[in-house]
Amino acid sequence: MARTLKTTPRQDGFRMPGEFEPKKGCWLGWPERPDVWRNGAKPAQKVWVEVCRIIARSEPVTVCASAAQYENARSMLPPGVRVVEMSTNDSWLRDSGCAFLVNDQGDVRGTDWTFNAYGGLDGGLYFPWDADDKIAQKMLEIENLDRYRAPLIAEMGGIQCDGQGTVLTTEQCLLNPNRNAHLGKAEVERLLCEYMGAEKVIWLPRGCKFDETDGHIDDLACWVAPGELLLQWTDDETDPQYEIYQEAYAILKNSTDAKGRMINIHKLPQPKALVWSDEEAEGLDQIAGTHVREAGTRICASYINYYVGNKVLLVPSYDDPMDEPAQQILRELFPEHEVVGLKNAREILLGGGNVACITQPQYAGPAK
Repeated sequence: MARTLKTTPRQDGFRMPGEFEPKKGCWLGWPERPDVWRNGAKPAQKVWVEVCRIIARSEPVTVCASAAQYENARSMLPPGVRVVEMSTNDSWLRDSGCAFLVNDQGDVRGTDWTFNAYGGLDGGLYFPWDADDKIAQKMLEIENLDRYRAPLIAEMGGIQCDGQGTVLTTEQCLLNPNRNAHLGKAEVERLLCEYMGAEKVIWLPRGCKFDETDGHIDDLACWVAPGELLLQWTDDETDPQYEIYQEAYAILKNSTDAKGRMINIHKLPQPKALVWSDEEAEGLDQIAGTHVREAGTRICASYINYYVGNKVLLVPSYDDPMDEPAQQILRELFPEHEVVGLKNAREILLGGGNVACITQPQYAGPAK
């Protein structure tokens, strides 16, 4: 029976794995909101099907769909993809889903962060978010895994773990007044370590510009192995992201991880800046309480926002000159993986995120 525990993962010997560690499966939500996904979410749903098809070559895939969309999702998705009926407010399972944790004995549990749709009534992206805040618990009950409910407002898109005790995040996100500023930095850091089973937090001041999530780390940097970090990059001093990358690099090159290692930083070129077109903006329903997206609005595009499975690494593709150079760098860093560029990743980006944002890895834990 799945239990909600009163202890913390760190107390019980559980840790958050690195994204490069073995997975038992991958979870996604199903897009349907017409105020977030243009043209009744039909273009986005087609991209979701492709994402699921590719990841299913690597590990089992589960999609959470509402009662209204269950039959549609079931008919569109490949037969091997599991579809479960679940109430949701939107489809960002990296952030609303649970963080699967492992211990050295091969057991798996999950951390359930408090979720408020990226800021609640102070700049949040949509209202309400009550169904999304219940997703993590439902996932763990479906898998019959024990749950830790964390007293911290957080999303896994804003947290990167190396699997060996190091957490990377941004002050802009976790210390934002619409998240946890009232707790203070020291208490947020303590809670991060307790509920990620970690020992050290490396703070970057901010995430990328034009990001709707208040500076999530998953567009800026990610661990590719213990002691090895991938950082989005440009050498163009006139680029609005240039200063942010320089700032992050300066901090990271002078930081050590939880094991005392200096961090080896790999630079990943960024794609060109993207903007909403008139046609795309006109396809959205206008509903009170939803973040406004208008023609000409800049979009935060990144290759860092990828999903790495057991066999496949799925990276956004933008029909951009940097698509292939970015994929080649990932092939060199993940030589055992098939690196696949996702065509039409822009469709996910229009909703406010990308491949990593819609996928929640379920870690397998060490073999017992």
